[in-house]
Amino acid sequence: MYLSRFYLPEDEHEVYWQHYLKTKYQGNDYPFGIFEQKDLRALRFAAITVLYGSNGSGKSTLLNLIAENLGLKRTAPFNKSELFDLYAENCTAVMGTDDDGDTYRLPNGSRIVTSDDIFDYMLSARTENGAHAEAKEEIKGEWASIRYGKTVRYRGPEDYDALHIQNLARRKQQKRSGFVKSLIGDEIRLRSNGETALEFFNYELKNDTLYCLDEPENSLSPKMQLVLAETLEKLARFCGCQLIVATHSPFLLAMNGARVYDLDDFPAKEKNWWELENPKVYYEFFKKNASKFE
Repeated sequence: MYLSRFYLPEDEHEVYWQHYLKTKYQGNDYPFGIFEQKDLRALRFAAITVLYGSNGSGKSTLLNLIAENLGLKRTAPFNKSELFDLYAENCTAVMGTDDDGDTYRLPNGSRIVTSDDIFDYMLSARTENGAHAEAKEEIKGEWASIRYGKTVRYRGPEDYDALHIQNLARRKQQKRSGFVKSLIGDEIRLRSNGETALEFFNYELKNDTLYCLDEPENSLSPKMQLVLAETLEKLARFCGCQLIVATHSPFLLAMNGARVYDLDDFPAKEKNWWELENPKVYYEFFKKNASKFE
């Protein structure tokens, strides 16, 4: 594993008061106190490690602390207090070792991915198609004048683009649709939000990389969450990736070989996925309504 263990500050009070004595800071002390209350001091990582908990349990906070301590690349901003960086600096990450006993370095391209990144990816696809459609209409309007208008004379490099475009338009049996496609290409085939989100994981996540994923199941139906779970399992098993996932999705909790931390329990500790509250709620609901499916 690239990342073997992660230790939270051994004495949060000491870190906080040393800072207070230097700065007299009396503002928001987040994230101090959150994990001390859960008696969580250290995490051991597997190829897939899941941070489970209800809203407000601290799973996203913990994921962000790991990402900040490791210096992972991030795109989407996140909420943090003035003391967040201080807390992250006082955490300790221990990297794993390879078969020869050499310590792993953090792989290039390692990053934290949030639901905002996925939504931005979906929006970009639609924005690109919007610009494509505008360009398409503009070129359609100019088709006749380019094909049948005054011939472009080549006098120097500055005329090359205009001459090239006219030659494309005047090709034998060239139709307007073919001319437009040769200039601006095809539109991106728009998919549902769920399909586009899955495309993000298939194309944006690279081999041999460490990723922190914050609730990646957002916008996905249960069926597609199962597909996502299979995708993440393959990345970890066959593609050399290490994944740290914050989620409360039963489908992701049940990923093969995942090490799961229950941040709702006290003390916070490792559990089997079927021992957690969310899967139990689903189980009880379908058990109660089992006759309707028979």
